[in-house]
Amino acid sequence: MLDSKNLLIGGNGSQTVFMDASMANRHGMVAGATGTGKTVTLQILAENFSRIGVPVFLADVKGDVSGVGKPAKPHPKIDERIETIGIDNYQMQPSPVVFWDLFGKKGHPIRTTVSEIGPLLLSNLLELNETQTGILYACFKIADDQGLLILDLKDLRSMLIWMGDNRAELKSEYGNISTASIGAIQRGLIVLEEQGAEFLLGEPAIELADLMSHDFSGRGVINILDASTLIQQSPKLYATFLLWLLSELFETLPEVGDAEKPKFVMFFDEAHLLFDDAPKVLIDKIEQVVRLIRSKGVGIYFISQSPLDIPEEILGQLGLKVQHALRAFTPKDQKAVKMVADTFRANPNIDTRTVITELAVGEALVSTLDAEGIPTQVEQILIRPPESRIGPMNNSERTEQIGRSPFRGRYDTPLDRESAYEMLVKRAEQNAAQEDAIAKEEAAREATEKASKPRRRSSRQTPTEAFVKSAARAIGSQLGRRVIRGVLGSLFKG
Repeated sequence: MLDSKNLLIGGNGSQTVFMDASMANRHGMVAGATGTGKTVTLQILAENFSRIGVPVFLADVKGDVSGVGKPAKPHPKIDERIETIGIDNYQMQPSPVVFWDLFGKKGHPIRTTVSEIGPLLLSNLLELNETQTGILYACFKIADDQGLLILDLKDLRSMLIWMGDNRAELKSEYGNISTASIGAIQRGLIVLEEQGAEFLLGEPAIELADLMSHDFSGRGVINILDASTLIQQSPKLYATFLLWLLSELFETLPEVGDAEKPKFVMFFDEAHLLFDDAPKVLIDKIEQVVRLIRSKGVGIYFISQSPLDIPEEILGQLGLKVQHALRAFTPKDQKAVKMVADTFRANPNIDTRTVITELAVGEALVSTLDAEGIPTQVEQILIRPPESRIGPMNNSERTEQIGRSPFRGRYDTPLDRESAYEMLVKRAEQNAAQEDAIAKEEAAREATEKASKPRRRSSRQTPTEAFVKSAARAIGSQLGRRVIRGVLGSLFKG
């Protein structure tokens, strides 16, 4: 049944461990050293949610989760684990999947806009200092006041050029605009472009409803973002996109109260990247969103090598904890093991600190929330086998899946419409035409008055002409659309 209340995680022969679906929006964590089984745990959790009708978004960092869209293959080890755990309704079956890829190679392109990203996330992505961040905030404020849409990188570049050309007029209202800071931001944008940001920032932007769909049978669709290339080229761009998506969900979705199951679930692999080198103001807001978004029916599950990769304030909010093996080769490792063990509710029958270092592949220490929201005692279990294939789809299978996607053709072709770049160029051309007309009138009048050789117009460029030429040189063709600033832009505006 799609409205099943209990989601099987695994067992140990004497008991099974379930997660109560009504507590699944209390978030969770899957942790463990490389090669200990985190990916399979991620896979079975995604399957569980899909089966009860909850759409899933997950970032596939290593490219090996795509097999969730194909049925599992018979294997003696699977049979053995099914018998050990005591599963009586195991079926080898696929889950409905849709593939996404920032670069549009292994899935549908997935995009948002500069305005939706907002100045706070963008300044963190560009690694700007306080002064440069102030200039970026001013850029967004001026664009709003001028009715200019910043949708892609060319729009942002054109705004910065225009600010530099008009800094004297803008100073009284927006403060000093340093050309050095503008230059630093422009250089940062060049680096971002080389890392692939131009693929992310543009139109058609992703509609959140398309990430929250169901198949014909009512199962939740598992949206898989192929992040294998992205995370190598730009880990910060990867983190920025995930944080934007989280903030958009928080801002857009209505309150749902205490529901029987989540409305949407997200899995963030390599979760430490969300917090590495982030300024305190950003971390504080992430913590706030994580705390409040569960009232919107959204569950967030962090995947990382150690729970200590997650800020303590967020770690304390997690209801499900799945801990695979950790290594304790150094005093620092041993200290980390002790701290991780202390995050579980103690079980008198388990020496948690010792067991963490002795878990086999596919084993885990697990604690969930009961129906009252109280953490259960930690249990040592075998993770149940997935009903789908362990390992990735091959290229032909993936291509076939993309070809059958309900979103085929919707996001594949980039769009470009009038936004800040086009509007500023048009203004500059109009001003240049007016200046030409005035210059001709003056020349004609002087010729009449002096009856002398007409004065030649200066070959020196006007500021508007300079803008058009510099913008055209600096800005390539990009995408754009009208947007409303997202929560991680609007909440921190000013």
